[in-house]
Amino acid sequence: MKWLTLVVSALLAGGAAAPSAQAFCGFYVAQGDAKIFNHASKVVLARDGNRTVLTMVSDFQGDPKEFAVVVPVPVVPEKGQVHIGDAAWVDHLDAYSAPRLVEYTDPNPCPEAEPHYRGGLALEIAGDAIALKAGVIGTKGSIRVEAQYKVDEYEIVILSATEGRGLDQWLKANGYRIPDGAPAVLQSYIKQGMFFFVAKVDVQEQKRLGYNYLRPIQVAFESPKFVLPIRLGMVNADGPQEMFVFTLTRQGRVEALNYRTVKLPTGIDVPEFVKGEFPDFYRLVFADQHRKAGESGVFLEYAWVVVPGTPSCDPCTAPYLTAAELRSLGAFWIAAGPGPPGDAVLTRLHLRYDGRHFPEDLQLMMTADRENWQARYVLHHPYRGPEECPQLVEYRKGVWERRRKEAENYCSLTGARFDGIRAKMGVDERWSEPNESLVWWERLWK
Repeated sequence: MKWLTLVVSALLAGGAAAPSAQAFCGFYVAQGDAKIFNHASKVVLARDGNRTVLTMVSDFQGDPKEFAVVVPVPVVPEKGQVHIGDAAWVDHLDAYSAPRLVEYTDPNPCPEAEPHYRGGLALEIAGDAIALKAGVIGTKGSIRVEAQYKVDEYEIVILSATEGRGLDQWLKANGYRIPDGAPAVLQSYIKQGMFFFVAKVDVQEQKRLGYNYLRPIQVAFESPKFVLPIRLGMVNADGPQEMFVFTLTRQGRVEALNYRTVKLPTGIDVPEFVKGEFPDFYRLVFADQHRKAGESGVFLEYAWVVVPGTPSCDPCTAPYLTAAELRSLGAFWIAAGPGPPGDAVLTRLHLRYDGRHFPEDLQLMMTADRENWQARYVLHHPYRGPEECPQLVEYRKGVWERRRKEAENYCSLTGARFDGIRAKMGVDERWSEPNESLVWWERLWK
């Protein structure tokens, strides 16, 4: 059986406010003069052999009473292959795999006071993960309606076309404003033999069912191509798009085939003040790495062999993933009943893309690499107890050197100026070298 999963989620006017719009593999078409802009997206692909499950979650900006989403698909899904999903599944993957901060507290340098600390470190987990948190049916001209049906609040039509301008005209004739430049991109998918999945929301039916947001749609397919179509998502974009791609595979982690995959810096010591501003810090890190990669890299933020119900991170910043969640996201090889559930390799890729730097759809490949890896940054808190002992002198010198290195790391990761970071750490030129005075010690701990 051929099947595919597509999840689209967006907030309706009158529901929870969306601070920014989000992009995805297709594009939104708004009725009338309503304009919808998209900026970011979360996409999940579960892949085993030729079987792919695609899950998309996307907010939108604008106020159309009804809107449609258009996504190219390789097959014509039947009604029984279309279901309603839960955006919380993707949100959990996002929180679970997000870049994270880990904290260590130095042991007492006076070993007689607390001998059980010798050789050890007290681990504290930072609690905050980065929150980087369709129309009238008919046939006209070169357009053919391959299938049409309704699933709860969604009216769905599957179209084929012989040329992009005809599809553009069909959508306009049915009351939708199409982004400038769409026909040329649509034509490229037509040449590949793709169909077009158009899902329209019946707002009145949605309200009758008791929902104030767009529930995810799940659809389905088999194809030898492991490709994420991103070009349509740029058609009605008003700037570079942010995308998080989560993949679930049996074999190993996933990387881009036609763009360079870059691992984010990890395991690096950073200043203590980062704890209070970690999301801002990581955004600076990503922006600097994106610049250094020529604005065309696909960045690896997480890759881990996930066993349901067990830790798959260090540290974990969200509850463990369950077998039911992984199966719902398309990892159909995970066992649902008693006994060992099996595992899946979860990969998190992050890209910031535009038409100039990403002229092609994102082609993906599974690798044999099952090594656990994550973007992880480290805080070291000095020991601040009242004890005094001969070992404190050398310990304090070591802390000073570590703090200097932390400042250098921060600047290297973000592009910040060294003097500014020293000042933010409470260090200036008067305290450029460590000494044994109490004044220096108090200044260091400011």
